Amino acid sequence: MAVDYKVDVDGFWRDGYTIVKGVYTPDEIESFRKRARESVGWNGDLLSNPKLKDVLTDGRMAAVARKILGTDEIVYSGDSSFTINSKSHNWHKDNTDREDPKGPDWTQGRYTMLRFGIYLQDHTKHSKGLNLRRGSHLTTELMAGKNVYVATAVGDLAVWSMAISHSGNGTKLRFPWWIDPEPAMDGKYPRWWIPAKPSGDRMALFAGLGADDAHHARYVDYLKTRTYICNMWRQHPWDDETLAEASKAGLTVRNVPKEIEGDDTVGKNQWWQPMPY
Repeated sequence: MAVDYKVDVDGFWRDGYTIVKGVYTPDEIESFRKRARESVGWNGDLLSNPKLKDVLTDGRMAAVARKILGTDEIVYSGDSSFTINSKSHNWHKDNTDREDPKGPDWTQGRYTMLRFGIYLQDHTKHSKGLNLRRGSHLTTELMAGKNVYVATAVGDLAVWSMAISHSGNGTKLRFPWWIDPEPAMDGKYPRWWIPAKPSGDRMALFAGLGADDAHHARYVDYLKTRTYICNMWRQHPWDDETLAEASKAGLTVRNVPKEIEGDDTVGKNQWWQPMPY
């Protein structure tokens, strides 16, 4: 039986993010940690990874996406990953037109590309979680909005707009507990202000889902320009069994690995570049 998750849909569209509490059990999180360790060296997306594809095929992310986006047609296009001890620590946005307020991301209705994150350790009492700038999904201004440390508990599912400004490996303070430090302040507080790190490796699972609309189509066009993901798609295409599992979970999979077969015009940009429109 499908679980009816409590999702703050209005809060998502207002703030640019929300946390869905208790989506996974502690045992499931520990299993994810074990399987992520076993996947070290895997350079494909989560759906192509036999050890971690259930992150997408269990249907939980799709169910949350349906609530937020208000549509049953939830599309996955091969944008997902796991990280272990990532050092990323800078403000950035993930959407296509991240610097151009006249771009289609900002002018063709509300932006519908979602990033899901499962943090595989506690961040209610520990550092190294996610920072977001509340409300910054509504502007290209990278530093707009209040900095918020996203205090996810074990088992929570975080979801944010790809247009929001965000940063990894944040600092949480024991005192003053009411301050969420900017990433630039990392390492500049007295040691006793900062709680101990979570035990073990810092791990996270990420996936991008969206509506079947022009925003998703443009985001895929952007991904096709990037070297890293085109190489990943070429090396790890999806088999029919996996595609059937994803469909059963409520995902419409756009088979981008198949689309780029034999196309030597894709994957030319190592870094983000503005897209024409």
